[in-house]
Amino acid sequence: MALSYPTDISDEQWELLLPLLPGAKPGGRPRKVDLRAVMNALFYIVVAGCAWRMLPHDFPNWKTVYHDFRVWRIDGTWETIHAKFVSWERVAQGHQAAPSAASLDSQSVKTATPAAIAVGFDGGKRVKGRKRHLMVDTLGLVMLVVVTAANVSDQQGARLVFKRLAAVSQQIARLVLIWVDGTYEGVDFMKWTMDTYRWILETIKRSDDAKGFVLLPKRWVVERTWGWLNWSRRLSKDYEVLPETSETFIYVAMIRLMLRRLA
Repeated sequence: MALSYPTDISDEQWELLLPLLPGAKPGGRPRKVDLRAVMNALFYIVVAGCAWRMLPHDFPNWKTVYHDFRVWRIDGTWETIHAKFVSWERVAQGHQAAPSAASLDSQSVKTATPAAIAVGFDGGKRVKGRKRHLMVDTLGLVMLVVVTAANVSDQQGARLVFKRLAAVSQQIARLVLIWVDGTYEGVDFMKWTMDTYRWILETIKRSDDAKGFVLLPKRWVVERTWGWLNWSRRLSKDYEVLPETSETFIYVAMIRLMLRRLA
């Protein structure tokens, strides 16, 4: 199949991805739109950053593409595919499928849609918008992301991340240690994490004397992940009405990255 855009899926990538996509529902009309074309459109949107209605005409109708994207967000398809790819990529790099250590960080970004819900002001970063709370493994692969209003503190966001992560048994089977920065520091919070989940939080701080960019041990991995996500223009700001949609686009961006590596 000839590739029209740099984001198009190759034959090898499609062979890997197709078995993980939902099949047609029984009793309904046969699907008329090619699933591969839908996935090409979604990867184009996340990388190019265009609006749904500005999807080029050689892709399926934007309403069809959005419908599949939304349905797969609601039924958990994107998270299922993402989790499968994470385990495959870890094994491919010589690691066990489940990590024993992780890094947690947050990023405040401006919102670009007046209709967006769950919007707040981060006084520390001076940003009005949303905050992305991101947990990654030692390879920088996303384990889980939660998007909140920007005025939600890092510790409050971490509690949300931990609660969701605790429900995904295959990802936390071996998890023991989580590296964090100074915003998560505090005896009460660290004790609560240990008592509730049996996870140890280790704070890695930058020196007070350091100036400019400093490569922090262990935690540089999560900073690299932010860099990977920065290549997806849809994530340069938060363009979504729902925070759940913002989370899904991060999973889609990571699925594309891992798909290129695995195939």
